[in-house]
Amino acid sequence: MRRAGVVLTVVLMAHAVALPAASTTSGGPDTVVVQSGALRLRALLFRPEGRGPFPAVLFNHGSGPADAPLAPQRTALGPLFARHGYVFLFLFRRGSGLSASEGANSFDLMSRESAEKGQEARNRLQLRLLESDDLGDVLAGLAFLRALPEVDPRRVAVAGHSFGGSLALLVAERDRGLRAVIDFAGAAYSWPRSAQLRERLLAAVGRTAAPVFIIHAANDYSVAPAEALAAEMARLGKPHRVKIYPPSGRTAEDGHDFVYLGAATWEPDVFAFLNERTVR
Repeated sequence: MRRAGVVLTVVLMAHAVALPAASTTSGGPDTVVVQSGALRLRALLFRPEGRGPFPAVLFNHGSGPADAPLAPQRTALGPLFARHGYVFLFLFRRGSGLSASEGANSFDLMSRESAEKGQEARNRLQLRLLESDDLGDVLAGLAFLRALPEVDPRRVAVAGHSFGGSLALLVAERDRGLRAVIDFAGAAYSWPRSAQLRERLLAAVGRTAAPVFIIHAANDYSVAPAEALAAEMARLGKPHRVKIYPPSGRTAEDGHDFVYLGAATWEPDVFAFLNERTVR
């Protein structure tokens, strides 16, 4: 989300362990446990009908307070991806959502840093979080996803929104096996406020092998990240696509949440992009 923070917890060796899953109602997702260092993160796992192995997508949510309620539209993404034939893992990183009791929440850490030390300190913490704790959680989630028997580990993509969109780009820089990256509104709030983040994301897309699809609504907080990242990828000959959709809702916050509020609009484009890269 537009509000992001940094976690100072040391990242232990992040790995994924398939622990017993608590099944939800019939036809719904399974709640699974992803081991990230000493933390037991929760995630919602959605499976398509039929027999695998299937392509898969890990989704990175944005940042938000630890006590924020889990909005229903967030988890509505899972059934959408499953209908298109993808195993979908909605991972709750440390301190967030179903993982609220596991580790420190990035948004809360960043908010406290900003209040106590100012914007520049918050920017430094944000970048440190993106490169350490939160990155480790996502790498653990990817290892978990690839180890599932119904997943083809050669056909895995990553997507993310806001803070999670920035995180998706940093994950793709590290994980050369990803087939595609989808960045919904990454850095839209922080881009004009953090030179460190701008420089880091520009460097990341220069070292990313997977094709990247960058998406914003026109009334997002800013579409400058899409313009700058696309220009850098074009300069380097990196495969990418950018689309700025018409305004979504009435406010910048509505536009920022286009991934959830405008799924019917972006659905054809996103799955055409994914299918080109993950379907045999």
